[in-house]
Amino acid sequence: MSRLTHMRTGPYAPPVAGRELVVESADGARLHAEVHGPADNSAAPAVVLAHGWTCSTAFWAAQVRALARDHRVIVYDQRGHGRSPAAAQLPYTHEMLADDLVAVLAATLAPGERAVLAGHSMGGMTMMAAAGREEFREHAAAVLLCSTGSSRLVAESAVVPVLPASGLRTRLTRSVLGSKAPLGPVTPVAKRVLRFATMGPGSTADKVEACARIVHACPRGVRYGWSKVLESLQLDEGVRQLTMPVAVLGGTVDRMTPIVHARRIAAALPQCVGLTELAGMGHMTPVEAPDAVTGVIRELAQQYVDVNVSDATSEGAEAV
Repeated sequence: MSRLTHMRTGPYAPPVAGRELVVESADGARLHAEVHGPADNSAAPAVVLAHGWTCSTAFWAAQVRALARDHRVIVYDQRGHGRSPAAAQLPYTHEMLADDLVAVLAATLAPGERAVLAGHSMGGMTMMAAAGREEFREHAAAVLLCSTGSSRLVAESAVVPVLPASGLRTRLTRSVLGSKAPLGPVTPVAKRVLRFATMGPGSTADKVEACARIVHACPRGVRYGWSKVLESLQLDEGVRQLTMPVAVLGGTVDRMTPIVHARRIAAALPQCVGLTELAGMGHMTPVEAPDAVTGVIRELAQQYVDVNVSDATSEGAEAV
């Protein structure tokens, strides 16, 4: 299980959840989930947030804190991340991402209840992987795909900038992203490397620190296992199956999933309701530009979530 080394104070410290639960996925994997928001949440629109590779629920701290004032906000740790144990069923697959998401939806939303589903990086890929499933369509009123891609992730990554796009750069990128080496403690050098690879040049020290603590908490076996999924990921069909309103957001200097991914996804979506390009921002947009990301989620909830759904909105299915 990951070491929990996220920020303890300040805007990037995760708020205390109103309710915590353990959700069992299709293959028995157990997932940590949290529900935040008003105690009387029958009239609060629901938002479900899925974090990315090497991150955890702590990555959404700024969004949870802002949205939970008047939304019911559900976050969960992808398997192997945060407080979700690494499942014995290996290798990891993109189908597991879909299984885990629909299990969380069933456990936290009432039957037929619709929510805004937002995914960052691998969390966005989770939405694409689940797009064809009835359980996903039942609950997805609208979707935000944030700093993500659907295919060609290694080939188009720019984390190795010294070479033009080529077979050699792809091989070097594969080696960097798929390294089994431990990340070790959060040091000044480690933060500089992380900032260069994943964040915009203007990222402040507190934002870099917040991201570094989260990323370095991910066990190396989990990091490596999911890197193999991302290396060969092909979810272009999943993009086309996202038939509900979908907003797309990306940073213009993202090295992990360059902005070409966001533009290509937006062009392929059946119902794209907006492409937001954040100038000067890198891959970690929910931390780098928290107000912008929160604003898109809030706008989607205002436009597409009907809060008059059920008296049972906060309970969902029984937790395991």
